[in-house]
Amino acid sequence: MRTTTGKFLGALLACLLLSAGARAADEGIDYRTLSQPQPTETGDKVEVLEMFWYGCPHCYHLEPVLKKWLASKADYIEFRRLPAVLGRNWASHARAYFAAELLGVLERIHEPFFSALHDKKMRLFSDDAIADWFVDQGVDRDEFVKAYRSFIVDMKVRRAAQLGNRFGLEGVPSFIVNGKYVTSPSQTGGSARMLQVIDELAAREAGVATQSDDAADESGADAGVAAAEQPAETE
Repeated sequence: MRTTTGKFLGALLACLLLSAGARAADEGIDYRTLSQPQPTETGDKVEVLEMFWYGCPHCYHLEPVLKKWLASKADYIEFRRLPAVLGRNWASHARAYFAAELLGVLERIHEPFFSALHDKKMRLFSDDAIADWFVDQGVDRDEFVKAYRSFIVDMKVRRAAQLGNRFGLEGVPSFIVNGKYVTSPSQTGGSARMLQVIDELAAREAGVATQSDDAADESGADAGVAAAEQPAETE
């Protein structure tokens, strides 16, 4: 009797730990599945795509959390960013992003541009204000304006807007895993949980077992054994 009770309590504890720590991602709550998966650009690796807006404070505050996650993410994950175009002022920031990418200065200006908007409260929304800011960062004005107004940047902005529609985005930051699953901090209740969900979905796409899978299997097996060993009640 004592052995049976111990196994039953062990199974119960495993279930509690699963729900508290390694809870499996819940479709419809933690993420949603796209009805039509979209192509990815990362080859054999699992793509994790962030859709963001420079003017979004939530996106800005997520940056240090993302940086920490990127330093420890699985090797089979390839992370990409893409500026969303969901509002009137968003297109100019998307143009700035793609122009910086075209000029090879994106890594240098990405965080400072965020900081200029949110820490320094600079009004970087008009084409001229954005160009002036890039010049202050050491970028040649003529080269920036040429890139900013180029056909390739225009096409990338249009493409970003189209993808936002295809993903069914209503806000940012949002993350798309391998062109199939959409999640966000607002869906999961916070950035830490969202990154757990991203890790689990990416592992699923890569065919790798996760901690939540192992915990679920173990707790299920223990619960089954404990239930089988419980004495049948007599009427």
